[in-house]
Amino acid sequence: MKTSDFMYDLPEELIAQTPLERRDGSRLLVLDKATGAIAHRHFYDLPEYLRAGDCLVLNDSRVIPARLFGTRPSGGAVEVVLLRDLGGGCWECLTRPGKKMRPGTEARFGEELSAVVEEVMPDGNRVLRFRYKGIFLEILERLGRMPLPPYIKAQLDDPERYQTVYAREPGSAAAPTAGLHFTNELLDRIRAMGVDVRFVTLHVGLGTFRPVKAENVEEHEMHSEYCTVPAETAEAIMRTKRNGGRVIAVGTTSCRTLESFARPDGSIGAAGGWTNIFIYPGYRFKCIDALVTNFHLPGSTLVMLVSALAGRENILHAYEEAVRERYRFFSFGDAMFIQ
Repeated sequence: MKTSDFMYDLPEELIAQTPLERRDGSRLLVLDKATGAIAHRHFYDLPEYLRAGDCLVLNDSRVIPARLFGTRPSGGAVEVVLLRDLGGGCWECLTRPGKKMRPGTEARFGEELSAVVEEVMPDGNRVLRFRYKGIFLEILERLGRMPLPPYIKAQLDDPERYQTVYAREPGSAAAPTAGLHFTNELLDRIRAMGVDVRFVTLHVGLGTFRPVKAENVEEHEMHSEYCTVPAETAEAIMRTKRNGGRVIAVGTTSCRTLESFARPDGSIGAAGGWTNIFIYPGYRFKCIDALVTNFHLPGSTLVMLVSALAGRENILHAYEEAVRERYRFFSFGDAMFIQ
């Protein structure tokens, strides 16, 4: 299986640079994975495709202001993006300029925060040990900036628009963007229908934007991300399955979390840990039945994931249709419901 099998042509002007004023006003392409049939709706129409007894699973991770600007002892500027909390004050980070950040190099980010390079990782990322007084996340809120994806060039006026309305567990370097379309009012409508709304947590790393460089899909190495399934979510999923309802993941992050911990028979319990699960065509889903997702980068692992769920031909046809209908793509773009 070749990475080129998952490419499609995307005009650059279709990459959404800013969010819509109304979260649930985005467009919704509904794809029937069995037949390939397509319907064009809006996100506020999603409840029409849900049923009482379904379980909707969302990722409640919150994006931290993980982008820091500081100086080295030489006076040179340094930019750091926090990727993974390794514990003990250490974080895996992207650094710029990379070559200047050798082991032992110190960087200062104002009076209350500094860091020293502990290690250079094989992929070029750095392990930084941070020094500070007080609560780290509170310092980040004061000093850090939101780390928007590299394809978004516009300035984000309201950082909360890069957070879901239900974000509560800090730790992501990028938003679980399928959830950006939900409002509290829409979630209330969905609950009132008899749909069980539950949460998992996966802290999204910037590795989600890394291109697949391997020619053969199977040779690609996935990044690791930390995720958890609470006991009440696992119990709700098992109840849904017993009663014949569908498990609907909101976003590839929720999907990957559930599939990481689901057992071969489809059962799942409370769990937590690191996952580097790579889902591509040929994968047999154990837990989820349907997926709410955005439109993903050509040739990305996320296009491969949705192709595993709906079939590569169905997905590429749907993407061609979305381009023809001038849908908005990527993080601030429109959505797809695969059922």
